[in-house]
Amino acid sequence: MKKIVLAMLLVAAVTAIAQTASTAAPAAPPAAQAPPAATQPAPAQAPPAQAAPAPPPQKKEIKDTAEYNAYVGAVQQTDNGAKISGLEAFVTQYPNSVVKEDALEALMTAYQQTNNQVKMLDTAQKVLQVNPCNLRALAVLAFTKQSQGVFADAGQAGAKGLQCLQTTLTRPEGTTPDEWEKLKTQTKMIFNSAAGISAYQAAIAANQAKDSATASTDFAKAEPFLKAVVQDQPDNLLDVYDLALADLAAGSGENDVEGLFFIARASNLAQGDGKAKIAQFGKSKYVKYHGSEEGWSDLLAMTATTKLPPPDFTIKKYVPPTPAEQAAALVKSKKVEEMSFAEWQMVLSEGTPEDSDKVWSVLKGKPLQMAAQVITIDASNKTATKLMLAGSSDDIDAKRADIDLTMTAAIPPKDMPKEGADFQFQGTPVSFVAKPFVMTMNDGALLVAAKPKPKPTTHKKPQ
Repeated sequence: MKKIVLAMLLVAAVTAIAQTASTAAPAAPPAAQAPPAATQPAPAQAPPAQAAPAPPPQKKEIKDTAEYNAYVGAVQQTDNGAKISGLEAFVTQYPNSVVKEDALEALMTAYQQTNNQVKMLDTAQKVLQVNPCNLRALAVLAFTKQSQGVFADAGQAGAKGLQCLQTTLTRPEGTTPDEWEKLKTQTKMIFNSAAGISAYQAAIAANQAKDSATASTDFAKAEPFLKAVVQDQPDNLLDVYDLALADLAAGSGENDVEGLFFIARASNLAQGDGKAKIAQFGKSKYVKYHGSEEGWSDLLAMTATTKLPPPDFTIKKYVPPTPAEQAAALVKSKKVEEMSFAEWQMVLSEGTPEDSDKVWSVLKGKPLQMAAQVITIDASNKTATKLMLAGSSDDIDAKRADIDLTMTAAIPPKDMPKEGADFQFQGTPVSFVAKPFVMTMNDGALLVAAKPKPKPTTHKKPQ
């Protein structure tokens, strides 16, 4: 709600400047001085931070006295209804007037003040037909379309406005230098918000369509616009939260640290249940990035008072150990006899030769009792049966054999397992292939649980 209110105030300020410029009465007869001027694009100059002062507004003269009187009479009306009627009549009667842009701006403002949104948008489009870089019309269009949820149109208007701001525009006559700078500052906020939210909403839609690649690209597009908005409004929860999500969701991961800062900041700005939910979400993202929750509380405390990330702000990223490092740690921390089959498999397939030898020297030639899942059965040999088994959960899920077991004797038909069934056996490892991993076992024997003995029959004495 605060975001909408602020944007409404900005639009009101934008149109107020237009109203001031449009209603300024000429100080001399038409032949000597022109009515208020409109925005005219000028050639691109240096960036705003180092740009030279804007050139003085260009004078516009209405040569025809009747046209001049019609224009001044319309823009100086204090009643919006009368002003609208006068300006509509003026642009209809004088479609090629030198002050057509000014008249349409004033008409757009009058419609805005009477809450006639349809006419206001229609007039804004007419202003842009005269001058595609009219900041006031672009700002009205960007904000209104955003508030209506027509994010694509809002984004187009915002992007166009930002493009126009890259050039040094001519200050309109009737607008003071301070008003002109204020107008550019305020419209820039509206343009960044519209462009950022448009890309952000496109990313959300792509996510819902399960198009993760497009979503990641759109989140990355939204990030610089939303960041510019947050730099201007660091206490606005919605802007901060949107920026955090865009940072964390962008595919490159370059802005993860910034995203973690702003999600913690959003938690501090939130109220009620939202505060805890945002903090919980932020903590999960922090742990995923950092590897633990160590430092999360400090980040929450920092962002309670710090609005933007300091230049040297950083969070150490967790780098998971390589399979070889995991195997080495396992060999150091656990006896071979206490390891599971999956752990033997990891060390033998991913470990260094030294770690692999440590495990294999214990397993080779030693009868092992274990359980696995039957993948295939070869019962063609009457004196021995070969079974291909899966002993690790990953290979069970993949239906891939990682044990080649040869039985010492044929399995009785009544005890013959089915493919996909669990199988308890004893086997002696004789060799292995590291990748894809397969352990060969001989001397296989079926392990059958002993059947419970029947209870003896008892006879009770007759009473």
